[in-house]
Amino acid sequence: MREMTDGNASAGGAADATLAAAEIARFATLADRWWDPAGPMAPLHAMNPARIGWVRAGIAARFGAGARPDVLDVGCGAGLAAEALARAGHPVLGLDAAEELVAVAAAHAQGLDLKLRYRAGRAEELAAEGARFSVVTALEVIEHVPDPRAFIALLAGLLAPGGQLYVSTLNRTRRAWLLAKFGAEYVARMLPVGTHHWSGFVTPAELAGHAHAAGLRLADTTGLRPTARGWIAGGDCAVNYIARLEN
Repeated sequence: MREMTDGNASAGGAADATLAAAEIARFATLADRWWDPAGPMAPLHAMNPARIGWVRAGIAARFGAGARPDVLDVGCGAGLAAEALARAGHPVLGLDAAEELVAVAAAHAQGLDLKLRYRAGRAEELAAEGARFSVVTALEVIEHVPDPRAFIALLAGLLAPGGQLYVSTLNRTRRAWLLAKFGAEYVARMLPVGTHHWSGFVTPAELAGHAHAAGLRLADTTGLRPTARGWIAGGDCAVNYIARLEN
């Protein structure tokens, strides 16, 4: 599952390391059903309160309980995380490469009194403009990019000093393959077949290495897992997990 479609727009070039055209097209086709809690993005709807709660707790620990720093949500999809963070009082920019998803996100937020705006485009464009944000989120994204290390380096460059980067993804373990790939796509049919590629899953150790190379440190990780009462943040990171990186 993913919140983003930061995809490959051309056949070559350095920027392609963080973009994959097939992924843009795959998720853009789901735009009209993104906000349906019983639709193809149902797992994201179920997971969203847990991951946003963990992000908000980390922000409060870093910036103070009453602080509402600005947030860039890279690969925002149709806005599940971006809108939730804006409802919590944060000024949020949601960025996605799929124009169809950005249009749905903006339409869903229309009329809401939120500090929320959306932009169709690439993170490289923001970096070239010198944009910096206190908090950057990339939730269910990194497993869909060709070069995770380049992607983390790009996001690190968008952080203001003292900033935080939140990344949620899938661990490359046998259990993750059984549950999140084979089980979710082929057995339970919770996700469209082809949503995930197991080879793209990222281990916490690999993420820590990418962070170190980008001048960040892996500050914390926790598992994201379903329970009878809904998804919670906590426990091991063997399948879904979320990490906080700091500069």
